[in-house]
Amino acid sequence: MKTIALVTGASGGLGREFTRLLCAEAVDEVWAVARNEQKLQALRGELGEKVVVLAMDLTQPDAIQKLAELLHQRGVRVQYLVNNAGLARMAPCQKFEPAEIGETVTLNCTVPAQLCNICLPYMAPGSRILTLSSAASFQPMAYLALYAASKVFERYYTRALHLELKGTGITATTVCPGWVKTDLLWQTHGGKPVHYIGLAEAGPVAAKALRDAKRGRAMSVFGWYAAYLRLEAKLLPTGGVMAMWAQGAAPYVKE
Repeated sequence: MKTIALVTGASGGLGREFTRLLCAEAVDEVWAVARNEQKLQALRGELGEKVVVLAMDLTQPDAIQKLAELLHQRGVRVQYLVNNAGLARMAPCQKFEPAEIGETVTLNCTVPAQLCNICLPYMAPGSRILTLSSAASFQPMAYLALYAASKVFERYYTRALHLELKGTGITATTVCPGWVKTDLLWQTHGGKPVHYIGLAEAGPVAAKALRDAKRGRAMSVFGWYAAYLRLEAKLLPTGGVMAMWAQGAAPYVKE
């Protein structure tokens, strides 16, 4: 029986780093899932034949069923599931079309829960689930309302799942970094560079998340800025935290 790791959003950023790290683990294959087949093939060319390219759009109705059938056909054991795929956009709520709202909620919330359910029957003691939430989940965030709310779902769902799995030897870790240097972040606004407080490289974030998962931790918080946001949300009134964030974000969402 082959042992696998399954990584969603594997073609870039954190997903790419998780794929690279998991290729060095004691698994037979790393199933790399993303929409862009060309990027996935390039990743396979870089990391080797251990990478299994699965080009698919997880927001499509039949995508999860196809993965479930593949797991059944291959008869594998899932050592790692990394729920990394997600969508994010900073804008006022009224700027989002209904289709974009639906796609974001599907990819950020529904898909990770579905993947946990189809993978758990193929897991054994020592298997690890990692779900990418965010420090944005620590408080409501104007102009990032949809993204932050979806990340709350991921954090709460994964922490509850971690408790439900107690005694099985399988763990679920919610990963909550601050700003991470990926293609999701825009680099300039109005011709000026955007400054992200506590901006981290994807590699160290993924490496710490993997270490924390192996230690059986329910949450992985990377960096001083994410830790500060977590503490701030615990100690200060929610309204004040929201107001401070909105004031800082407003200049970046003006027409």
